[in-house]
Amino acid sequence: MSELAANVIATFTERTVTLATAESLTGGLIGATLTQVPGASAVYLGGAVAYASRLKTDLLGVPAEALAAHTAVSQEVALAMAVGLQERTDADWAVAVTGVAGPSGQDGHEPGEVYVCVVGPRIASLPQQQLVEHYAFTGDRAAIRAQTVDAALAMLLRVVAPV
Repeated sequence: MSELAANVIATFTERTVTLATAESLTGGLIGATLTQVPGASAVYLGGAVAYASRLKTDLLGVPAEALAAHTAVSQEVALAMAVGLQERTDADWAVAVTGVAGPSGQDGHEPGEVYVCVVGPRIASLPQQQLVEHYAFTGDRAAIRAQTVDAALAMLLRVVAPV
């Protein structure tokens, strides 16, 4: 079990807030990592795996114009994925990941180029945060996907429970 995932579940449980995930290149790996933690069901609502661009639009509400103008591997699409998921699930926090796991590039983006976005909280009394970070991971497909999961979980902890 991932220590990062256990910390995310413990932090969200302590704060009594919920989480949802929107995943592209990780194909559900963030959700799978979170649900390995006992008690995850108290805070993790679930997620959407939108691997194809059409599903980013259909499931998450990513504007087709954003995909056409910026490609699926962009901060604009990562943000739209997270916001769209949060609107559809009413999760307090949402995290979205999009990028290229490899082995080859996609739409002019090299393997390892990844965007992670965290939005929240969806609580009326608190200001909404929208943070997108860009990463250039290295390694093979599995390594890039694993680094993306770790980056998303670490980002959630940094934003939700700053030290």
